[in-house]
Amino acid sequence: MALAFLAPALVLLGALVVYPIFFSAVRSLFDRGGDSFVGLANYGDMLSSPRTRTAIRNNVIWVVVAPTIATGLGLVYAVLAERVRWQTAFKVAVFMPMAISGLATGVIFRLVYEDDPDRGLANAVLTTVADVFSSAGGYAGARPSQPDLLGAEGEAYVSTATFAPGDTARLGLLALRPSEVPDDAELATVPAAGDDTLAGVVWLDFTRGGGGEAGAVDASEQGLPGVVVEILGATGVVATATTADDGTFAVDGLDPGAYRLRLAESNFRPPWDGVRWLSPTLVTPAVIAAWLWIWVGFAMIVIGAGLSAIPRDVLEAARVDGAGEWQVFRQVTAPLLLPVLLVVLVTLVINVLKIFDLVLVIPPGSVQDDANVIALEMWRVSFGGGRNQGLGSALSVLLFLLVLPAMAFNIKRFRSER
Repeated sequence: MALAFLAPALVLLGALVVYPIFFSAVRSLFDRGGDSFVGLANYGDMLSSPRTRTAIRNNVIWVVVAPTIATGLGLVYAVLAERVRWQTAFKVAVFMPMAISGLATGVIFRLVYEDDPDRGLANAVLTTVADVFSSAGGYAGARPSQPDLLGAEGEAYVSTATFAPGDTARLGLLALRPSEVPDDAELATVPAAGDDTLAGVVWLDFTRGGGGEAGAVDASEQGLPGVVVEILGATGVVATATTADDGTFAVDGLDPGAYRLRLAESNFRPPWDGVRWLSPTLVTPAVIAAWLWIWVGFAMIVIGAGLSAIPRDVLEAARVDGAGEWQVFRQVTAPLLLPVLLVVLVTLVINVLKIFDLVLVIPPGSVQDDANVIALEMWRVSFGGGRNQGLGSALSVLLFLLVLPAMAFNIKRFRSER
């Protein structure tokens, strides 16, 4: 009678699990079309392929890093959830990504990791913080209108000619869009210099609608406010000035002599545009971060259930004996949670060994080889253009053998707890 009730489940188990395993093992011994028996040749090709070796290396990184971090963060969140006032809302916020499919998560994080800070959230946050400490220059990309008068020195521009007190310098710039000129800019004027004053003007040497004379301040041209001008003497920078709204500057009290002018590099410092998250170096950590966003909630919920099962009188007894919170956690809570932590860790190891969707969606095609994993390589070889069912079956057998020990460990743990 019991067998009759189990028969439908056994049929489904055999059709959906047992048969595919044996079929894949047999299919791996044949060529790409399944016509000729090739023995272990597919396994030799698999292990000699650079793409497969990269996939195995990345899977090792996933197995070592991702489950460990997820379990650790899950433990921290589970402990915090018991202490925060709005623990239900906190748990919902952390667990909610579990309700989002891996494909949708991949699309979300592909946008999060966009290089352009105007589109990618990660770089938008980083560049905003970076601008607080080192803002971009107001005239990034500008260049001198008279290259023979201003020469490049790193990101700064230094005059090739010298000026003395009583002289007036005209320093024109180009390659600025109208939107890059500050709103408070006024029409450029040429200041008059006193006997002990070195004066000058920095302006946009461009006349809208055409016309105008290069190197001359024309009537419709705008001054460039906020430009830092350094006065260079024999010993280095002897004075600094900042241009007014009409682009003029003046430095008084200079000793007689010849000075060069330098438009400081801070004027032309390009904005920091963030991190290349999906570069070959960072693509695997970036995908792991997306995976953590999903699975930390799972770890928190399972570990939280284990925490709630710990007898409170044991914890209170430790506190009565004089143990601090850290000692209670390290010597009482953690050892009692160890079986739960192992189950969570091994479950996540099985999950990351089979990781596929995030690695397929997040990395661009140019770096997908660098982020490759075994499950993705199996799909690419079998269905993604390779059309080599024999080699794909060999990869599936490899993946099955890697998952098998973790599954066996979990089954053993479950049996020992009965």
